[in-house]
Amino acid sequence: MKILAVDTSSKNCSVAIVEVDENKNYNVLACENSDDEKTHSQKLMPMIDKIFKETNLELKNMDILACCVGPGSFTGIRIGIATMKAFADVTNIKTVSVTSLESLSYNIEEDGIIIPIIDCKNNNVYSAIFSRENNTYKQIGENISDSIDNAINLYKEFSQNKKIIFVGDGSILYKDLLTSKLSNQLIFSDNNVQSSISLAKCAYNKYLEGLYGDSNNLSPLYLRKSQAERAKDEKA
Repeated sequence: MKILAVDTSSKNCSVAIVEVDENKNYNVLACENSDDEKTHSQKLMPMIDKIFKETNLELKNMDILACCVGPGSFTGIRIGIATMKAFADVTNIKTVSVTSLESLSYNIEEDGIIIPIIDCKNNNVYSAIFSRENNTYKQIGENISDSIDNAINLYKEFSQNKKIIFVGDGSILYKDLLTSKLSNQLIFSDNNVQSSISLAKCAYNKYLEGLYGDSNNLSPLYLRKSQAERAKDEKA
């Protein structure tokens, strides 16, 4: 099974073609990354074209279209979703919607409590809590969009007396605060960049669970209002 995975929700624009065999072995056929957030709209299609040429494959050869739907950059999310929706409409290939928090959790390949944290400025974060056991990832509770202090209170509630693995740019930014507030065994990952490879792995597991659909399956997950909307509310 071949998966085209696209993540434009963060500073890193990432695309990959990942093949999964019957034994659930993942083979990365091609992968491209660009860390210039302002040029995602210009670079996405050339990056996709490049990995198709590298692998001698075409869009019609894909079995799954995996797309990151956020939370993250409002503009970036729309770019990725619009592209994958168009691909799905043209080909009728099944789509799988993956959140940036789910994808980040798949950066971690050891059992424990996994907490992805994405910085969204002004001491606010996007986050979630996952457990990983025997190669199976399970989200605990809802997605979090809150201040880092309130998020830490939730971490305490869900993860007492368990090893906690933090991942994501927010875990780097707030490492000292997390260390001072939590008494658990804390591990901070070095693999903090959102990756289309992790996205593909998560998408494959969701596909096996029947969590797929057509282009309408892809819709943005923002969790909070845009900066323009917040400014409008404050003015009102």
